[in-house]
Amino acid sequence: MKKIARIVAYILIPVVFVLIGWFGQVLYSLPKETNKVTEAVSQIKPTPLNKYTIENLAKTDFETSKIEIGDVIAEEKEYTTYKYSMQMSPDFSKTMKKVSGIINIPTGTGPFPVIVMYRGFVSQEIYVMGMGTQPSAKVFASNGYITIAPDFLGYGESDQEAADIFESRLQTYVTAAVTLRSVNSISKWDENNIFIWGHSNGGQVAITTLEITGASYPTILWAPVSMRFPASVLYYIDEADDGGKFLISETAKFEETYAAEKFSLTNYLENIKAPIQINQGTYDTAVPYWLTDSFNKKLNEATVSATYIKYSGADHNMRPKWNEVVENNLIFFETNTK
Repeated sequence: MKKIARIVAYILIPVVFVLIGWFGQVLYSLPKETNKVTEAVSQIKPTPLNKYTIENLAKTDFETSKIEIGDVIAEEKEYTTYKYSMQMSPDFSKTMKKVSGIINIPTGTGPFPVIVMYRGFVSQEIYVMGMGTQPSAKVFASNGYITIAPDFLGYGESDQEAADIFESRLQTYVTAAVTLRSVNSISKWDENNIFIWGHSNGGQVAITTLEITGASYPTILWAPVSMRFPASVLYYIDEADDGGKFLISETAKFEETYAAEKFSLTNYLENIKAPIQINQGTYDTAVPYWLTDSFNKKLNEATVSATYIKYSGADHNMRPKWNEVVENNLIFFETNTK
């Protein structure tokens, strides 16, 4: 028996050493792999703005706020202009912020259709409530439409915008969507008709909001910013006081962290279910007509119902064809009223 035990030991001991050596190599390799994983994890950056991708916003059930009618700004025969405000959470947290704006309500008992209006870019230093929307809004209100135009955060009497320049931009979509959801708190609304009007950057907000909501709100666009993101931002860097250095730097950081294509309206045009009228001046230097030509072509390829009207000699604000443009807008609204 002892002889047999020795034989077994002679056989097993080398095997055990081989196994120990193999196992040691495995253990030796594990820390390296673990270190690689740890290193990779340490390199993963927080991505708080991913909640604002078009795909994620499209899955969001936006809150309904109450539009609180405030002070009278002006009283005309056909309509009255008021300040308004609403409370919302722009980052979907428990923190609520005030958004102010201008609302025009036609004279009479109504009910009336509503046009939600999104203005173009205006410097905060010169902005006053209603800037960018009120000239057209007055005409629309005179013709029996309630018009409502949010100032957006950081403007008018609204609360402060987000510190991050891109989060501030992305939260305009949240404001736009919440405003649309909150129309039902306007007592004179006809409970049936909602339209959208957007100019320049407000056109970009309108397009993105249509993609996010998938709603069929008939929409008017004036010279919309329609380039892919972030080209739509960098195109205007010359307007910055520092020549765009800060914006270029922040854009580079953004692209290192995020998939920019997930924030770009050009990638989600097939989500649009609304009829659109595009108005574009041929002398527009802020949004050159060939950019809108390209956008209209993309809408057609995405089978979006779009009517494209170009105005010879008109600038970014549709001068000197402004009256003609507004008349075409009214025809569009009337045609699409239920």
